[in-house]
Amino acid sequence: MRIGMLLDKTFPPDPRVENEAISLIEKGHEVFLFCLNYNNEVGDEVINGIQVKRFLSNQLEYKLSALAYTFSFYTNSMKRKIANFISKNQIEVLHIHDIRIAEAVFQANKKINLPVVLDLHDNMPEIMKLYPHLQKFPGKQLISPKKWKLKEEEFIHKADKIITVSQEFIDEVVNRTNIHPDKIVLVPNTVHQSFYKEATIEKSIVNKYQDHFMILYLGDTGLRRGLQTAIESISILKHKIPNVKLVIVGKNTTDVILKKQVQELQLEEYVEFEGWKNVVLFPSYIVASSICISPLHRNIQHDVAYANKLFQYMSFGKPVLVSNAIAQKNLIEKTNSGLVHQDRNTGDFAEKIMQLFEHNSLRISLGENGKRFIEEEFCWEKTSKNLIQLYSQLKN
Repeated sequence: MRIGMLLDKTFPPDPRVENEAISLIEKGHEVFLFCLNYNNEVGDEVINGIQVKRFLSNQLEYKLSALAYTFSFYTNSMKRKIANFISKNQIEVLHIHDIRIAEAVFQANKKINLPVVLDLHDNMPEIMKLYPHLQKFPGKQLISPKKWKLKEEEFIHKADKIITVSQEFIDEVVNRTNIHPDKIVLVPNTVHQSFYKEATIEKSIVNKYQDHFMILYLGDTGLRRGLQTAIESISILKHKIPNVKLVIVGKNTTDVILKKQVQELQLEEYVEFEGWKNVVLFPSYIVASSICISPLHRNIQHDVAYANKLFQYMSFGKPVLVSNAIAQKNLIEKTNSGLVHQDRNTGDFAEKIMQLFEHNSLRISLGENGKRFIEEEFCWEKTSKNLIQLYSQLKN
């Protein structure tokens, strides 16, 4: 089949989009990826077999995308580009990545009526409630997460198939929208075997932390990710683990708040902000670590989705400490690959770190359990089977 994937941002990077596209290409499908071009990047090109089609956008259009379900400008602009993309590439099925661009896709598809797969990476209406710019004027007045949720439910009913990332998310969608469970398919974010089997380890990174008890966080550092809890815990842990080091690899516009917290607590010696790094360096940081963390705040989105970082951590046999956001709590308890702390509870976080610090054999056994789970059940080569089956059904 000639599959048209639609992404409302630049590409690369997007690991989920790339993983799905490559798996489908390996099964004989052709994948054409609609994405955006803001800075005169290379035009159309082929990346790992994906036929990338870039459409020119601009900063005004980018800003108006947040108002996609307040005003029609963004949808009307995207609709024309998508119609051109569908026609020019003779697309046979549409695969929408998240809901921002979904209205434009459904409008462009109105006359030709191609099958539509809606891929929900996140519970976007719930995440939006946490965006800083939606807490104040004018975002609070102009952007309505409630409208986005109603639109999401409309798209769920319109689509032929739904894909999402966790069983908890599936249960939430089915209960909320009353769709038939057969309409929605689980395709979780997991790692390719190559991530841990073919990784090149940067010795300078490993050597840098070899004398430390290193606690690692990878990924987006937005405040909802819980890093304020981890930072505050270092005030306790530095007295009990003299060589403790919290290493944060990632970034967000709210990093200024985290860095101010470190300064106020006088923890500069114990907390390092590495900024965003190329994913090829992630294995080196994981290998250098003693414990890896995901201290997410509990909310509707985090309760139904877990981050890809968990599988990256586990694939290298590292014990994990996660908050009690339901999806990741269930995962870690099911696999016995780490410990769980109460979200935003600094004392509990520090206590669990101490438990892992004091029991090396526990760290080893939890890490081994996680690695076994990835290798035997939860690498991309195994979890992508539902995606392949879905497209086999559409083709037939």
